[in-house]
Amino acid sequence: MTEKVADHVLDRLREWGVSHVFGYPGDGINGLLAAWERAGDRPRFLQARHEEMAAFQAVGYAKFSGGVGVCAATSGPGAVHLLNGLYDAKLDHVPVVALVGQTARSAMGGSYQQEIDLHTLFKDVASAYLEVVNVPEQLPNVLDRALRTARALRAPTAVIIPADVQDLDYTPPGHAFKMVPSSIGASGWTATPDEAALDRAAEVLNAGEKVAMLVGQGAAGAADEVVETARVLQAGIAKALLGKDVLPDTLPGVTGGIGLLGTRPSYELMRDCDTLLTVGSSLPYSQFLPEYDQARAVQIDLDPHQIGMRYPYEVNLVGDARDTLRRLLPRLRPSENGERWRTSMEKAVERWYDVLARRAEVEADPVNPEYVAHCLDRLVPENAVLTADSGSVANWYARHVRMRGRMRGSLSGTLASMGCAVPYAIAAKFAMPDRPAIALVGDGAMQMNGLAELVTAARYRHEWSDPRLVVAVWNNRDLNQVSWELRAMGGAPRFEASQSLPDVRYADFARSLGLEGIRVEKPADVEDGWRRALAADGPAVVEFLTDPSVPPIPPHASWEQASATAKSLARGDGDRGAVLRQGVKAKLQDYLPGRRHRDGGDG
Repeated sequence: MTEKVADHVLDRLREWGVSHVFGYPGDGINGLLAAWERAGDRPRFLQARHEEMAAFQAVGYAKFSGGVGVCAATSGPGAVHLLNGLYDAKLDHVPVVALVGQTARSAMGGSYQQEIDLHTLFKDVASAYLEVVNVPEQLPNVLDRALRTARALRAPTAVIIPADVQDLDYTPPGHAFKMVPSSIGASGWTATPDEAALDRAAEVLNAGEKVAMLVGQGAAGAADEVVETARVLQAGIAKALLGKDVLPDTLPGVTGGIGLLGTRPSYELMRDCDTLLTVGSSLPYSQFLPEYDQARAVQIDLDPHQIGMRYPYEVNLVGDARDTLRRLLPRLRPSENGERWRTSMEKAVERWYDVLARRAEVEADPVNPEYVAHCLDRLVPENAVLTADSGSVANWYARHVRMRGRMRGSLSGTLASMGCAVPYAIAAKFAMPDRPAIALVGDGAMQMNGLAELVTAARYRHEWSDPRLVVAVWNNRDLNQVSWELRAMGGAPRFEASQSLPDVRYADFARSLGLEGIRVEKPADVEDGWRRALAADGPAVVEFLTDPSVPPIPPHASWEQASATAKSLARGDGDRGAVLRQGVKAKLQDYLPGRRHRDGGDG
């Protein structure tokens, strides 16, 4: 049988080592679908319930596998639906390739069904590389460059293939004028700064007496070097949210997350330091970094386009985090007062986790959402993969769930899109089928698309060597993060018409699909609910009825925010009584003396 263009696309993907493609069918990719059947479903076509979910799954797969995620969609509406997931990849710097169908070339320009100017549609999200395949001879170079560019620039790319081109006989580029041959593969590579820059960086860091480190996802793979650098400099280590799984939170000197979703020790670390070393992070919230005239600073980042932003760094080292730190370490010297500084940070961390434990145990109606995450922290397997959705649940994930062992975790960091946690978790099960996955989801995101993707989880449940996929839903009948943003930032009361959600019985829906469904309505059942879900022999939904009045208090709530919240309540917020009670009770925990934790640890 003559090889078609579509056949060669799949053959080329296999040569690149692509094993999974997340997608949804449509006649704009019928040629590819037929080729998939001829190829025996290699690479594996994994059917999402919606193209946006397929793109999110490609992002999640890339994040957790360390490879390139691939998604596929038809022309017109299918292509449009990919955009949100692809923007998630772009803003979080994740390598994803989108294969997109298009109306046949003979119909283009004729206002044909599903005809959209896809090049214009994708030119921003796939600005790293975007091309339309118009003749078979283009194919190998275009597909190779899309994969190679996605990996090299950690960005989404897109290849558009018109429907009629997919069915053409494949002809390789010839040894001729205006032909562009191509080849498979790319070696590993490392960027390193020059010796003079390393010397300048060491001079800055060695002069510091109160050194703070900020690490992000760019430090993944450099954990040992980060820990050794912090040991030598006696530095505290704060983590950007996308870098949460770079280091275990149980290591000495690790102060946890930074920013609005961060910890009090990380806030104090940045407030009091005299030197800052940033590794693999471009945290956008510069107000949580030291004052601009407070600290001398050094940054390490692989991307010269991203370096030097957010803070007036004195030395900017362009290079791979692990290799750069290895070359920097022999130049570093401990400060005389560093041990005292490091000890103060470790004590601050102990106090903070004691505060969190007390906040979690504050009574609420019916269940304190912090208590749900607090119980998970004690029970989560040390090889688990966690995903968190956007919304108030991200606060509880960021603060209460401590990374340890081989745990992995991620969320839509920069786009902060709702609806990513369940498709991320499904993708994680294909990237690491021998590990349990746990998706932490608010009821708004669950209603948006999580319920539909439970169908996907049910469909593929038997293909994972560890069958556990837990979807935990914080059911508070409120779009809670926005409600709190209205109160704290806008000084406006909660708007019932926009914020209230229907009370859906998520556990019942899970059972209707043949999955485990658990509904928890009181605090005494929270821990048992988690245990049952984690012990299930397949995907499980555990639904917690939580109190929307528990505030996601920032690590250092400002007087302006407190004042705005008070004003919003005075203007007639329907939940003002409960909000005031829960806010006062939660804040009081900051000032109580330490005590023994419920789980037996010392505070």
